[in-house]
Amino acid sequence: MKIAVDIRCLMSPVRTGVGEYTYQLLNAVFAIDKTNQYFLFYNSSKDVSQYIPKWERENVHYVSTHWPNKILNLFLWLGIIGLDRLIVKNNNRTIEQFNSLDYFFSPNLNFTSLSKNTKLILTIHDLSFEFMSECLTWKQRLWHWFLRPKKQCERADIILTPSENTARDVIESYKVRKVHKVIKLCPGVGYRLSAISNKNEKHILYLGTLEPRKNVETLVLAYKKLCTLAHLSRQSTGSRISSGHTCTLIIAGDRGWKSESVMRLIENTPGVQYIGYVDEVKKAELYQNASLFVFPSLYEGFGLPVLEAMSAGVPVITSNRSSLPEVGGDAVYYVNPNNVLELAEAMKLVLTDEKLRQNVIQKGLERAKVFSWDDSAKMLLSLF
Repeated sequence: MKIAVDIRCLMSPVRTGVGEYTYQLLNAVFAIDKTNQYFLFYNSSKDVSQYIPKWERENVHYVSTHWPNKILNLFLWLGIIGLDRLIVKNNNRTIEQFNSLDYFFSPNLNFTSLSKNTKLILTIHDLSFEFMSECLTWKQRLWHWFLRPKKQCERADIILTPSENTARDVIESYKVRKVHKVIKLCPGVGYRLSAISNKNEKHILYLGTLEPRKNVETLVLAYKKLCTLAHLSRQSTGSRISSGHTCTLIIAGDRGWKSESVMRLIENTPGVQYIGYVDEVKKAELYQNASLFVFPSLYEGFGLPVLEAMSAGVPVITSNRSSLPEVGGDAVYYVNPNNVLELAEAMKLVLTDEKLRQNVIQKGLERAKVFSWDDSAKMLLSLF
């Protein structure tokens, strides 16, 4: 089969959730499949080749075009050109050999127009832009309006979602009549760190993009409350909050839209350190030296950082919202993400109750084993 894959989400030096999903899934697919022919498409008027992952496989081919993105997106939106025809025309293989495509796999929403005979497999990671539009800038809202996600779902032959929660959202919001064409394809975890009993535990950790939906302001406010609770505890008992644990919060991740207010709060809160975007090596180091991972997001299609933290042997506190209970199961501590005091008390409890802490860690390690990129790749290949 001839399968095109949209890798426009991999053109950035910063690989966030969608980029990580796309990279890890394709990496697992190419490790298994030596037969199907893959055409990886990206477009940029600038040279972004240094950011594109290099898969040296005989059945993996790169197709790049150099249109101004606004022009390409407009032509795709109007249906003037089709991505499948564009890929066939620009591939560096013999056109007679590859004169059509069987599938177009889109690992996230983007401007797409295809011929009728090319089947579309579309991934919808979440519908936060539908349910939490107040968390977006007007440019973000306009972008999603132009993407016409409902129309793309109607055109798709298969819709992949990372969770049952997102599957329900898609079916109910876009009135998908053929429920069986919405299929859950869970992400895996890119690496696993063994739990180390003598960690040099230094910090509470948050990792994710700074934007309103991620609810980082509530985390910082809860951290301030935690320090107050710890201070009162030391006054009354004369002991530390917990042997080996310190009241330091590290926030890692790229700055997203509407991040100005949370950045001001971080800068004015002693003990909070913002370190920006981190690569995979630094990320592993942060997980390995974390006392606690806190992810108080208001809405997630999956919540990959929760899975990563569990696999690294870090106890996790997260929201009892959207897909997060699906990911964590009974292996994480859940809180109402809108309640600052509840979050602060949960942080103090997990840091001080060693029996609870070890139970959460062990359950998290076992829970993480359920998610595998290899299994995800095999499922995608079965759909092809």
